[in-house]
Amino acid sequence: MKNIYYFLSLLVTLTACNSPKTTSNKQNDTPVNEFAIIIHGGAGTILKKNMTPEKEAAYKAKLEEAIKTGYEILKNGGSSGDAVVKTIQVMEESPLFNAGKGAVFTHDETNELDASFMDGKTLNAGAVAGVSTIKSPIEAARTVMTNSDHVMLSGKGASQFAKEQGLEIVDPNYFYTENRFKSLQRIKDKEKTALDHDDKEAAFYDAYIKNSKFGTVGCVALDKNGNITAGTSTGGMTNKRWGRIGDSPIIGSGTYANNKTCGVSSTGWGEYFIRTQIAYDISAQMEYQQKSLKEATKDVIQNKLTKLGGTGGVVALDKNGNMSFEFNTAGMYRASMDDNGHLVIKIYND
Repeated sequence: MKNIYYFLSLLVTLTACNSPKTTSNKQNDTPVNEFAIIIHGGAGTILKKNMTPEKEAAYKAKLEEAIKTGYEILKNGGSSGDAVVKTIQVMEESPLFNAGKGAVFTHDETNELDASFMDGKTLNAGAVAGVSTIKSPIEAARTVMTNSDHVMLSGKGASQFAKEQGLEIVDPNYFYTENRFKSLQRIKDKEKTALDHDDKEAAFYDAYIKNSKFGTVGCVALDKNGNITAGTSTGGMTNKRWGRIGDSPIIGSGTYANNKTCGVSSTGWGEYFIRTQIAYDISAQMEYQQKSLKEATKDVIQNKLTKLGGTGGVVALDKNGNMSFEFNTAGMYRASMDDNGHLVIKIYND
């Protein structure tokens, strides 16, 4: 009789060990990369037919320069935090992207920049919003995290803090680029035409958001110590008014990182990313529903965001080095590198 009980108990144990849930968890906990890095340079209506070979080459070259900057830091044992900041700074200093030097213009013909940074180990975070004289908003966001008791600083206060911290302050004209200024004028012309026809909503929304790209930049990195960091930097929305702030500086919307799950950086129509807490939702689905990174990013972007009417995408990287590009637009400037140095650079939806 004892032998029968022993056999039955052994059978139950073996059955439990081979249950789908246990198998799924083991798969999710399998390391893929010791370190890795993934970036984006914005998403939107990016079509090959509208891209010259020269411009395509320029975007790919800058994406490669940016991601290799962070990769070298990670490869040499550096922190994911340093990798994220240095990578994003390459894109902030390029007029190709809507961040830093290439920031778009507000309705009042000024540049107002936002950025956020999050440490997956401590869940500490920092952000700046509506700044116009800080050369590197991503560096300012990290400094808010490390050198203040706050998470988000805005406007003149954020600039004063950055100056006191010894960060580089520039004249607002530093951010001026002719292409961005002309884009604003085209939007204003379309807006005026629409106003003449009493179509204010179409003038503000359709002219830019549904027919142009979002140039926000972002990066997520996993270092050799298992720490995940995420960061996002942007110039916001062309023709924005009234101090509008999108998702990029908002933790949980534009940026999120948690060593237990993943790191995420977003790009897209910010109002929708704020309303759905895109970045945090991906992490939450992984933590509470045991979804894989790919399952979570796909559900959040292709299901939740799309059904609500939002457009854009994310780059994400989990604690085991799995990476995901997910977007519902025609294209997204993006790149990734794994611990073997394998480089992926893409622009279009292919």
